[in-house]
Amino acid sequence: MNANANDTTCAGLLDQLRRQSADPSRRILFTGATIVTMDPELGTVQGDLLVEGDTIAAIGPDLSADGAVVVDASGTILAPGLVDTHRHAWEAQLRRIMPDVDDLGGYVMATLAGYATVYRPEDMHVGTRLAALTALDSGITTMLDFSHNSRTREHSDAAIAALRDTGIRGVHASMGPHFGDWDRQWPADLNRLKGQYFSSDDQLLTLRLATLATDEIAGPALAYGPELARAAADLGIGVSVDAVFGASGSEAVLSWAKHGILGPDVTLIHSTGLTVEAWKAMGESGTTVALAPTSDAQIGLETAIPAVDEALAVGIRPGLSIDVEVALASDLFTQMRALLAIQRMRAVNAAYGTGGELSRITTYDVLDFATLQGARTNGLGDVTGSLTVGKKADLLVVQAEDLNNMPLNDPIGTLVLGSDARNITAVFVNGQPRKWDGQVLDVNLPELRAEVAASRDHVLNTPAK
Repeated sequence: MNANANDTTCAGLLDQLRRQSADPSRRILFTGATIVTMDPELGTVQGDLLVEGDTIAAIGPDLSADGAVVVDASGTILAPGLVDTHRHAWEAQLRRIMPDVDDLGGYVMATLAGYATVYRPEDMHVGTRLAALTALDSGITTMLDFSHNSRTREHSDAAIAALRDTGIRGVHASMGPHFGDWDRQWPADLNRLKGQYFSSDDQLLTLRLATLATDEIAGPALAYGPELARAAADLGIGVSVDAVFGASGSEAVLSWAKHGILGPDVTLIHSTGLTVEAWKAMGESGTTVALAPTSDAQIGLETAIPAVDEALAVGIRPGLSIDVEVALASDLFTQMRALLAIQRMRAVNAAYGTGGELSRITTYDVLDFATLQGARTNGLGDVTGSLTVGKKADLLVVQAEDLNNMPLNDPIGTLVLGSDARNITAVFVNGQPRKWDGQVLDVNLPELRAEVAASRDHVLNTPAK
């Protein structure tokens, strides 16, 4: 059965795909698309893309449709699913509650020392599910949930269940809370989580240890160091370190380098206002970096300038992240555009009046950060992040001839500068449709609205503990 993706695909085609969803040999052929692979060896291809089961099987012109469900994707861009490297998903029912946040201290005291302390497991589930569904809607197929409100085992279970329920490729990064009463089960409970939910290497959900750079905010128990590094290594999981910035963050980075606990399995988040010495240690060790462009700029973290130039100078190509929806946008299109504008402004400003050479990043760079480099940062570079034969079929169908995108002149420019959630007709994760006909699947919006409102009202009307 064929359908033209320009009319947002038909219900009959979706039914056919879903009837065959459990068949590991099911074939889906997208034809006639502009394929932005983000694979450095393939580039952008005009033609077809074949999915077999959960995997990309072939990319090229005039592929065989034998036995395949055929989707006519003419007039669209096929792109890799976007990758969010750091989001505190449990906060989603508090979206934009402090849109004009003054500084980090204001955020910490209102959210982490206040609202977070009254979260129940069901609130964790509601917030995390809402964040993941919103991610899928805006083309994010992989999301690292920096879940730093794990007050009990049940809180962690609820956050993991929410990721599983949405069908997103989720990374559960577990950390104990900053303030308030909690069971002190973390980090020991990571052993249970690994065995109960993450026993297979071939599944949508993966586990990481989440921690902080220093003990300034929440004390030494949550700060990264040899003990937590050893716990992660024993479990064979990566580490995501938040609040890496400033003089104290720089000192911490050099300490980690001395102890040999930096490396490709460690992600340092923000990395704003770090010293040249700290960046040198990060580059030499292959440590990954997750930038949060709007968070750094809007909340005013240290220099308030996303550290993309500093990362690139030591050979680190960073991933991008959303951070906190209490004060920021929910999508990676915003992050790409903000980073592109800020970096290019800096480059021009630095050279203005000097005759010096400009060093500006490009739309390709920020799309690379939001896809392939994001996947690598999350420890999933061999799994997703590009449309590459053998990788999992995490992909977007983006309308190139919509009012805000037509005519298609440059596909990467169109994705970065023109597109948003409304242009994404379909989202596939692991070969399964998660958004179709412009709508996220399997969501009862009236029920979700009621759950979100009830959870928000509980959090706002319960005194902090």
